[in-house]
Amino acid sequence: MLGASQADMDLTRRPRRLRQDGIRELVSETDLAASDLIAPVFVDATTDERVEIPSMPGHERVPVEEAIARVEEVRSTGVEAVIIFGIPSEKDDQGSRAWAEEGVVQEATRRVTEATDAYVITDVCLCEYTEHGHCGVLEPGAPDHVELTVENDPTLERIAKTAVSHAEAGADMVAPSGMMDGMVGAIREALDEAGFEHTPIMSYAAKYESAFYGPFRDAADGAPSFGNRRHYQMDPANAREALREVELDVEQGADVLMVKPALPYLDIVRAIDQSFDHPVAAYNVSGEYAMLHAAADRGWLALEEVAYESLLSIKRAGADLVLTYFAEDIADRL
Repeated sequence: MLGASQADMDLTRRPRRLRQDGIRELVSETDLAASDLIAPVFVDATTDERVEIPSMPGHERVPVEEAIARVEEVRSTGVEAVIIFGIPSEKDDQGSRAWAEEGVVQEATRRVTEATDAYVITDVCLCEYTEHGHCGVLEPGAPDHVELTVENDPTLERIAKTAVSHAEAGADMVAPSGMMDGMVGAIREALDEAGFEHTPIMSYAAKYESAFYGPFRDAADGAPSFGNRRHYQMDPANAREALREVELDVEQGADVLMVKPALPYLDIVRAIDQSFDHPVAAYNVSGEYAMLHAAADRGWLALEEVAYESLLSIKRAGADLVLTYFAEDIADRL
């Protein structure tokens, strides 16, 4: 008899009541909107026509002359913000085209900000601009030495100049991605001295050395010509270190804190959201995008559904903003 009473009591609690149509949407805990999304745009100074990116279906490099048209395509879906990556006309060992007044990102930014209402973020890094493909100035040594790595402090001056050149071109926000110690402080100081104290910084605050970046490196022509980036990007095994990295960026003046990649590091997104009162961004990177496309092409997954669920999980973990190659497709659904 006691067992029956216990069963009756348990049935007074029926979570399914709130899963019915009409109420289900009203009690949904996490919301995903087009305004949460940031769409990456690749602008290529080496081409005069759009070039498909084979490992990232549906995405292209566009020439500078089509930067406005590409951003307008993004805006037409309801996505309000873009982040611009550039493929320069030439490279050198210093990455000097990164801060050139007539550089590819600078020119694209000028055109887009003058012709559209898009919120324009620019990627601040040297890897697309250096002959060796690393994110800064290399320490002295043989260029084929696998242990050769980036000199931190000389790189800061160059990325600070790059950030200022982007702001001068009209960038609404700059986003340093090189994982150099002190990069946020160097950029904040340089922006303030140049009169751009109102330009915010979205720091790639916890950027991991990840195998999920492969398609992007093809898209942006930014793969290292030797070695890897483990000396400056984070160890995937470490979580507490991410909080230390983020705390340093906060102290130096970061306005938005980014985790990259997103899906393998949702625990980091959650920890940062709970530990800091800054907006949190997460980068749903090229490999995450490509693997869902590959599975959908084989008929194993329904692409739109898994893309939506993936982005929803990133928001649920605590991200306020999501950079994603699915931005336009999901915005149409939303």
